[in-house]
Amino acid sequence: MKVGGFASPEARAEYEAVYERGMAALPAPTGIHDLRTAFGVARVYRFGQPGGTPIVLLPGRAGTAVMWEPNLAALLAHGEVFAVDLIGEAGRSEQTAPIRDGADQAAWLSTVLAELALPSVHLIGYSFGGWLATNLAVRVPERLKSLTVIDPVLTFGGLTVGLVVRATLAAIPGISRWARPSFLDWISGGAEVDATDPVARVIDEGMRTYRIALPSPRLFTDEQLRSLRLPVLALIAGRSVIHHPERAAARAREFLSRGQVELWPSATHAIAGESAAEVNARVLKFLAECETDS
Repeated sequence: MKVGGFASPEARAEYEAVYERGMAALPAPTGIHDLRTAFGVARVYRFGQPGGTPIVLLPGRAGTAVMWEPNLAALLAHGEVFAVDLIGEAGRSEQTAPIRDGADQAAWLSTVLAELALPSVHLIGYSFGGWLATNLAVRVPERLKSLTVIDPVLTFGGLTVGLVVRATLAAIPGISRWARPSFLDWISGGAEVDATDPVARVIDEGMRTYRIALPSPRLFTDEQLRSLRLPVLALIAGRSVIHHPERAAARAREFLSRGQVELWPSATHAIAGESAAEVNARVLKFLAECETDS
């Protein structure tokens, strides 16, 4: 099995320039950690000061810590926030060994939390990060105080045919030049992506320059979802194209014993950014409830 990496030294240099501009849009980190795991080195940025249970953020594909730019300042009202660049993705993390399955994904993330000396966290994941967060909650629930998933991929419902086709085209050399921007516009509900937006630039450049070698996530079983006993906030975008939103929300409501499941009818898959103020307020309310219940 292979490991992920940039297509060339030149591609990495081009990506780094865009990444640096994206990071400049975030609040200044209070700490930067490069944490060694069995599968590579994870870059984690710490923001804010301790206060309550820490928040850990897992981005969507190619999003890195930069994708939380619309959310980070608001979430700091809760206390300390840690933003992770995912191992096996574009960003400042570095994959050194093959990641074979969900157990490996949970292993490196659990190591990161241990190295940060975080015995309990509020874990928040968007899109693929939502799958990654749920995967950890299923396998190592004792590390989490709560789980928040924002339109998570392959968590409550399978992928749509349209997503599979368009994502495949966006990754094929030769046609990705036009297919990638079209894919990003489509996944955002048809809204043209602002090419000057730091989040959009980092995602686009990551998809262009980085070659992923990760296993395909597997849809969680009914038994796995039923096993989750911690508080879960699930925000499902009603216009999402990654799954069938109504079915995903219904399945989440059926199997999450402590779930607060909300279908936001007008939101697209880009809900974390396009509806940032509403998402931030809802997440902070949920986290406050979890702190009170402890």
